[in-house]
Amino acid sequence: MSLLAKTAQNTVREVILDAAGRAVASGALPAEPLGGFIVEVPASRLNGDYSANAAMAWARDLKMPPRKIADILHANIDISATVFDRCEAAGAGFLNFYFGPSFYAGVLTEIREKGADYGRSNIGGGKKINVEFVSANPTGPMHMGNARGGALGDCLAAVLAFAGYSVSREFYVNDAGNQIDKFALSLDIRYRQLFEGEDAPKMPEDSYHGEDIVQRAKEFAEMHGRSYLDKPEQERRGALVDYALPKNLAAMKENLAKYRIEYDTWFHESSLYESGELKDTVDKMKSLGLTYEKDGALWYKNAEILAAILAKQGKTPEEIEKLELKDEVLIRANGNPTYFAADIAYHRNKFEARGFDKAIDIWGADHHGHVARMKGALDAIGVGGSRLDIILMQLVRLTRNGEAVRMSKRTGKAITLVDLLEEIPIDAVRFWFNLREPATQMEFDLGLAVEQSAKNPVYYCQYAHARICSILKKIEAECKVRRDCTKRELEQLREPEERELIRHLSTLTGEIEAAALNYDPARITRFLVETATLYHKFYNACRVNCDDEAFMQARVTLCVCVRDVLRNVMAMLKIEAPESM
Repeated sequence: MSLLAKTAQNTVREVILDAAGRAVASGALPAEPLGGFIVEVPASRLNGDYSANAAMAWARDLKMPPRKIADILHANIDISATVFDRCEAAGAGFLNFYFGPSFYAGVLTEIREKGADYGRSNIGGGKKINVEFVSANPTGPMHMGNARGGALGDCLAAVLAFAGYSVSREFYVNDAGNQIDKFALSLDIRYRQLFEGEDAPKMPEDSYHGEDIVQRAKEFAEMHGRSYLDKPEQERRGALVDYALPKNLAAMKENLAKYRIEYDTWFHESSLYESGELKDTVDKMKSLGLTYEKDGALWYKNAEILAAILAKQGKTPEEIEKLELKDEVLIRANGNPTYFAADIAYHRNKFEARGFDKAIDIWGADHHGHVARMKGALDAIGVGGSRLDIILMQLVRLTRNGEAVRMSKRTGKAITLVDLLEEIPIDAVRFWFNLREPATQMEFDLGLAVEQSAKNPVYYCQYAHARICSILKKIEAECKVRRDCTKRELEQLREPEERELIRHLSTLTGEIEAAALNYDPARITRFLVETATLYHKFYNACRVNCDDEAFMQARVTLCVCVRDVLRNVMAMLKIEAPESM
């Protein structure tokens, strides 16, 4: 909600408490300690702009019927110096407050004064938040999950920043460990197949079979020919990785930049090895008695740690036993750390080395089982698992004309981020991937995403912005000079469509705060759609370029405010706000 709307909500509470004080002083209510009560926006505006349940909350303490208390409070309420023009006692004892013209004028004035900062708040208090998203293995192209995670993570980071947090966007580069060994093996076999033909080894089933691996091997062969066939296997594989990995990372950065995503940090897993942080973390876990050795490997007592945590949460031994908790390997028998060990060290780095107050990771839903293990390990080493929040993101189903789309023109397999961005405008991709909450499976209609009609929500929102720009240009073309309106002129905006639209604009800050607190940037996309809907409704009901100059200026101001709010939100979502369509 806007500053004015927040103030109005607090005003309701204050005038009710003041009325209670006067009623007690006059003897109309007994002098008893009074508890809290709720002030909220009612489901129907017929019941006011704000409604309070004070009478019902106090009925037991005052030993009086709620409706009688409400009538007494109503008789003592003074709203003369507020943005409300009336209050009613209703139903079983609700107190309903209705905005007056000064509220609507005040909202528009606030939007004009704050401009690009309208909607910002400081609920974050400058706390440092790390948002890690996409973090795709650099061993192949990015897929649909990465596409959704990219839009979600980038928009969430923007929402958090708007809400007053100090936000850092991060990509975790898995450039060490088992997946790089597999990457090296795959490149090596493809390189050898180019020269050895039938004598070359076959690709193992669990290696990387993508066309991108073949392409990198061919590029390497064009540079070095057969020369690396005579070199030791380890040296050849190292050279192949040293060539292919930077190429893949550069392509990732280029494609993500095309997707309008810029990271503050590209954190390399290999740095944990080089700095000694991974070893130090494992050593710390050993010293805390969290590990044991078996079959030549080092294991983490995951089952014991999680069982203790679950017991504290009230789970019975029988319930815990049914979960079949298992321990986790930290260091394999061959001496190589597991991904889990590196992940613990990585998150420890976020909190202890870099001082983030909170880390938010966006993972695919298939990582569900990893959440408790990770948070439990952070608790066990004293970092605090509660400082890590995981957003589990569901899958995307691509459709066209009601039919599922599975094939890629590039690879013959899953559609990649590059495929998607070549077919669908970036505005539409970013918008559609933020239409649903992360935990909700979503259907992406490729046909609808490019349709230029009101059925396509991103087109619908952009058209609202373009329509306003067109109206303003037409008025200027008629030599009608726009000017600032007085408060009295803005108070003329009393049509239901005008007030509904202004009231909606007043909720932006509250929506941003809720989106930040709930990690749900889809709220902002929905706000954008509702803004466009209400503007089109206003446009169809109210003539802007009318003969009454003062009235025209007031409606022009409303149009400018809607344009600015649309522009602010689209900028947050990194969606273009066109002036013509």
